[in-house]
Amino acid sequence: MSSESIDMGHGHSPAAWISVTVMLVAFAVGTLFFVLDMPLYVVICAGVVLIGGLLWPILAKMGYGVGGAKYTSKGH
Repeated sequence: MSSESIDMGHGHSPAAWISVTVMLVAFAVGTLFFVLDMPLYVVICAGVVLIGGLLWPILAKMGYGVGGAKYTSKGH
């Protein structure tokens, strides 16, 4: 067995954090609008969740993903 470990940087990048944060906020606000019976805003929030999902690969290609030019890994 090798003691060598390869860190894939699972979710530890600005691209991942920003994308997930956008989706979580949109989901939470969309839930509030659902409870308040405001269907138009629920649909808008659903669209923002989808946009949040697209942000991850876009930001990663811009260099904010793991191993990107604008990403510096910080130790624990």
